[in-house]
Amino acid sequence: MPYVNIRIAGSLSREQKKKIALEITDTLERIAHKPKSYTYIAFDELAHENWAIAGNLLDEED
Repeated sequence: MPYVNIRIAGSLSREQKKKIALEITDTLERIAHKPKSYTYIAFDELAHENWAIAGNLLDEED
């Protein structure tokens, strides 16, 4: 059973999540031959203050 966890800085709209979930589910069905009903997807939306790149939080200005 595939479990996909998507972590993203910021937020996605419900429509964006739906499209992403459909694309990933279709891809796993087509390529890995996993039935759609087996695929679980979780979205973790992180505030920019909780995500850092190169030691800088994303909510900090350069």
